[in-house]
Amino acid sequence: MKWICYAFIAWATVLTITALLRIDVVVAENKKEPAESKESKTKTEGKGSKNGLLEIATSSKQWTGVTVSKEGRVFVCYPRWSDDVPVSCAEVMPDGSTHPFPDTKWNKYDKSLPAKCFVCVQSVFVDSDDKLWVLDPAAPKFQGPVSGGPKLVKIDLKSNAIEVVYTFDSTACPPKSYLNDVRIDAARKKAYITDSGLGAIVVLDLNSSQARRLLATHPSTKAEDIKIVINGKDWGKQPDGSYRRAGSDGIALDALGAYLYYHPLTGKSLYRIPTAELSNAKATEQSLAKKVERVAETCVSDGIEFGDDSNLFLTSIEDNSVKKFSLKTKKLETVVQDKNLVWPDTLARSSSGWMYVTSSQINLMPAPPTPYRLFKFRLGETKPSTGAAK
Repeated sequence: MKWICYAFIAWATVLTITALLRIDVVVAENKKEPAESKESKTKTEGKGSKNGLLEIATSSKQWTGVTVSKEGRVFVCYPRWSDDVPVSCAEVMPDGSTHPFPDTKWNKYDKSLPAKCFVCVQSVFVDSDDKLWVLDPAAPKFQGPVSGGPKLVKIDLKSNAIEVVYTFDSTACPPKSYLNDVRIDAARKKAYITDSGLGAIVVLDLNSSQARRLLATHPSTKAEDIKIVINGKDWGKQPDGSYRRAGSDGIALDALGAYLYYHPLTGKSLYRIPTAELSNAKATEQSLAKKVERVAETCVSDGIEFGDDSNLFLTSIEDNSVKKFSLKTKKLETVVQDKNLVWPDTLARSSSGWMYVTSSQINLMPAPPTPYRLFKFRLGETKPSTGAAK
């Protein structure tokens, strides 16, 4: 028996040395590659499907937001919709694992210090200056904002250190509000945030730290009177027979930063408004209302984002897909669709031509039978099916 044991140990040693050599080679090769190539190469290890959708990570915890830096670093967030949320913001590593970001201290929820930790992170976004922004509505379990908790955190990705924390008072973030998604205009020093709880657009001046709550009474930020049907089942029905509804949710800036596009969760209308109007400190609710444009009827969507070709991509939660809307032709096309893309939530475009999308499985809460997934697909390589938007 001894010789069998010796042979096994020798065989295991050879395998270990070989594996270590392979790791060294991969690391050396990656160091020689530019950032975009590295991002593309490390993320294609996931499982693919015939429609071009690649699964690159899974999680036992529910994530919603995703964003990608210029160097291909991927970040996700986990809202505190239950008691089982050990991490609020994390970086997804090349092997699919996640690490708390920017550190474990900020990810440890301390009810006595809501301004100094993540409470309920809903969205993450990397701007054109490669800064990470973390939006915290601080409304755990949808029970309203925790006093002193709502904030927008700016993180430098070179040092992985927090640069600025912008806080919101009850004027910008009143009771029953829920700050949902954010876009940053780094050139004009503005942050645009949707409130899906009460319905509004919050505009934050990054120089003065002043926030204004706009379009709070306008129909474009409110939920529409529709039913959301997923796999033949009505979503959001309450014990009293009413349905859960959410207002302005998905948000996107065009390439020039001239228009802000937004979309309710409960609804199919895509709207836009000139950012110059939102930035005008003298603008009134009445003057802003005249500048809102209903662009088209699209689909029930949670997240929206522009692609490289100025087409707008929308998650479509009723049919497990991502669609593309042409601003020129007004046509809506399904670009990827997959049974595992359950409640496609947030979209994020990388600098290397990929579009990332999270599956948050909100319709299967509180205990989905399958893990939460993170996918990506190559822009321009999918085969769309066409349908005209209304």
